[in-house]
Amino acid sequence: MFSFFKPNQTTEKNQGKVIALMNQKGGVGKTTMAFNIAHAFAHQGKKVLCLDMDPQANFTSLFDIATPDLHIHHLLVNTIKELKALHTSVLISDVIVKTKQEDGVQIDLLPAGQELSGFELTVAGINAPRQLILKKFIEKYELRSQYDVIVIDGPPTLGLLVVNILCACDGVLYPFVPDRFSEQGLKNIQQVVSDIADMEITSTPKNLGYIPNLFDTRRKQATSDLANIKDTLGEAFVYEPFTNKVQFGKSLAQRKSVFQYKSTEYKDLQRQFTQMTETVQKELHS
Repeated sequence: MFSFFKPNQTTEKNQGKVIALMNQKGGVGKTTMAFNIAHAFAHQGKKVLCLDMDPQANFTSLFDIATPDLHIHHLLVNTIKELKALHTSVLISDVIVKTKQEDGVQIDLLPAGQELSGFELTVAGINAPRQLILKKFIEKYELRSQYDVIVIDGPPTLGLLVVNILCACDGVLYPFVPDRFSEQGLKNIQQVVSDIADMEITSTPKNLGYIPNLFDTRRKQATSDLANIKDTLGEAFVYEPFTNKVQFGKSLAQRKSVFQYKSTEYKDLQRQFTQMTETVQKELHS
């Protein structure tokens, strides 16, 4: 169930990599992880594009961006010839937001919007492969040649949006809270990856590892719960747990990454995210 899958072999080594943060269970800190990982890459000098594929648009909100009238949903629909009647006169350059971060760091964002919740219904009647819409969108606009890393935040569901993300990315990081509900969410999302492999419509993304989050060191049961989940993950890589630190909550409330603080109390979190991105790059280029 939790073995590593074959990485996407169609991606040329000199092209940018697409990674996604996924878990069917909500409330595991998936969006917060994606936000900080994107900043970790940017602080290493990488050109980063963040792609919000969750109708709730929390990823967009973290960048302190108001949900726009035109967003990723409209761009995806515009790539489907069969839906010409629904096309909007918008260019990708009109939708991409160039966010200005501190220390001269810039991260580009393709925001989400509520219309994404109707994505599956919108494309239900098309003949083109519905699972590959996002993949073909990335190819059409040559986003891999423009960015070193594309970070996708996916919704906590198992629908067509999730399938599109898994078909489009090179690798997946799986944040989870060490409890049985989050564990079931991991099993469910991995089953979707397995189903994609069975369909043989594209290569499956590489498992980039599991991220234990909101680990409560004060709770004695937490350690045994994490150990039990690790046993179910087989040989898959598990990152150092992120503890439930007050600094995380503070940065989230202020819509800042942990890299936007100079205080020494953020150094440990900065180290964890930097090491994670280094591991991800090593795995995707191996």
